Amino acid sequence: MQDQNEKHNINNISTQPASPSPAMSVVKRTAGRLTTLVQALILLSVFSVGLLAGCQFGGGSSATATPQAASTIGGGSLDDVREQVINRVRPSVVQINVALQQGAGMGSGVVIDNRGYIITNNHVVSGGRQIQVMFANGSTLPAQVVGTAPSDDLAVVKVDASKTRLVVATFGDSAKLRVGQEVLAIGNPLGITQTVTNGIVSALDRNVRTGNDGQILPGTIQTDAPINPGNSGGALVDLQGNLIGIPTLAAIDPQFNTPANGVGFAIPSNRAKFIATQLIASGKVTSTGRAALGLQGADVDAAIAAQNNLPVDHGVLIVGLTSNGPAAKAGLRAGDIIVQIGNQAVNDTVALSDALLNKKPGDKVAVGVYRGNQQLTVNATLGELAPQ
Repeated sequence: MQDQNEKHNINNISTQPASPSPAMSVVKRTAGRLTTLVQALILLSVFSVGLLAGCQFGGGSSATATPQAASTIGGGSLDDVREQVINRVRPSVVQINVALQQGAGMGSGVVIDNRGYIITNNHVVSGGRQIQVMFANGSTLPAQVVGTAPSDDLAVVKVDASKTRLVVATFGDSAKLRVGQEVLAIGNPLGITQTVTNGIVSALDRNVRTGNDGQILPGTIQTDAPINPGNSGGALVDLQGNLIGIPTLAAIDPQFNTPANGVGFAIPSNRAKFIATQLIASGKVTSTGRAALGLQGADVDAAIAAQNNLPVDHGVLIVGLTSNGPAAKAGLRAGDIIVQIGNQAVNDTVALSDALLNKKPGDKVAVGVYRGNQQLTVNATLGELAPQ
């Protein structure tokens, strides 16, 4: 999202893949201006796969998935197919202009319902005093925020559908995506309206820190389709013209503070549809569908361990527990250090988030912890992340 007056104050944050990598990158929202790096140690709310802390993104097994060619909407050359997809989808992608208390901001959105509902990112509309939607044909309409889901960085706004002809995007099934599949990103990067970029699905199930108070977006789609400021809230589509993601984050190289070419992230369409349906129905999220341990924690590293005389130099230090939550019921205590969930090692909060990624409320997990110098295994029944 383009910024004229420090829209959203998005922070830069260091990230790294779940597997060791010599390179470091910085993830930023695709709206807003770059500011300072987050501090290394952040207190956080451990909620489902969206665990808040750890300057990393984590990946599931999807990174090794077998590439699979995407089916397309018609015959002809690949260029012909791309053109058909663009012609189908672009009219459903809008520019969202936001008037702030001081200045203005801009992002993208996608029409998802013929009643005038448009999905975008929460950080696009956050703090907006007035919102205006510009359609592909150049017409503009005022919009109202229907509901927001900050934990998922999603929002729905609405225009008066009787005032213009709407073209509605078709949701695809993001669960069927494969690494290597070609995708197109459509949005308004740098304020250049109706821009299309192309690439592939680079990885799936990436947990990415947004830089917004330590928030982590779980299970995102990584793509090398160029995503720039202003693409936030736009469309990531497959070659059948289906909406399979909402572009949200881009990466920058922390060494040079410049964009890291071809590293962008999108919220999967299945998650976006799940949240948008609730926002349209009730104006809020009523069910997150995410498993939760119900605790607050912080990363443990060698420096923290030395300063606090901890028995290990890795893991997640429990600094607080939700009253009567899953962790408290299981007997976990403040001061315990989580080092394992089931068979998965937990070296930091993002690793804990990864371990919970495929869990559901009600699942039972074995939590390996250090309590002082004693090693324990505690069985916990996961709860559901409460809506924010």
